[in-house]
Amino acid sequence: MTVQMQLARIIISELTDNQVIYLKEVDGTRQFPIMIGIFEATNIDRRVKNDYVPPRPLTHDLIVNVAESLDATIEQVVISDLSEHTYFAQLHLRTSSGELIEVDARPSDAIAVAVTFDPPLPIFVSEEVLSGATGTDED
Repeated sequence: MTVQMQLARIIISELTDNQVIYLKEVDGTRQFPIMIGIFEATNIDRRVKNDYVPPRPLTHDLIVNVAESLDATIEQVVISDLSEHTYFAQLHLRTSSGELIEVDARPSDAIAVAVTFDPPLPIFVSEEVLSGATGTDED
C-alpha cells in the first residue's frame, strides 16, 4: 500500500554538502526528511518558488523530454524502499500502448522530475518506508 505525500519543505545550507527535503502525508500528519545533493535541492527549490524556465534543459527536463519523445507519460513518483538509510524510488511511465514502466531513480531526482510539471506529479511512499522513516506503524 502507498500513501500520497507532498513536498513540505526544502532546506538549503551552503555550510554542508547535504540538503534536506521534507515530505508530508497529504491526508495525515506524518512527515520525514530525505537528504539530497545541492544540485537537486536547488532545482527543486527553483521550480517550487518560481516560474523558473532554464535557458537550456537541465537533467530533469531531459528526462521529461525523453519520455515525451518516446510517447510515454510520466504518471507518478513512488518511494518504494528504505535500506541502510538509503531511499529507493521509481518514476512510473505509461507508454502509448498502455504498458507501465518503472524506472529506478534516486528520490531526489524523481521529486525534481515531479516538480517540473504544473501541477507537480503525485508522490507516493510505501507504507513500510513511511513507517520506517517516521517510526510509526499505521494500519
